[in-house]
Amino acid sequence: MIKKGLKVIVLAGRDKKKEGEVIDRKKNRAKVKEINMVKKHVKTTKEKKGGIVSKESFIHISNLRLINEKKKKVEAKK
Repeated sequence: MIKKGLKVIVLAGRDKKKEGEVIDRKKNRAKVKEINMVKKHVKTTKEKKGGIVSKESFIHISNLRLINEKKKKVEAKK
């Protein structure tokens, strides 16, 4: 089960084989830190300056796999 805060690896797409941490989850999709970055045009407001902002977008959970930290440490020792 993929939950917020867990480490995952991307199995498909332009960010294939990259690792990151789940920062948000909705239905069958998850946002992963520094993965699936998109450009968003933001309008200027009184509080914020506008422009083009890069941010994470959702990726389907079928394209993600959990990373087992215990196994990773064991493999590194061999």
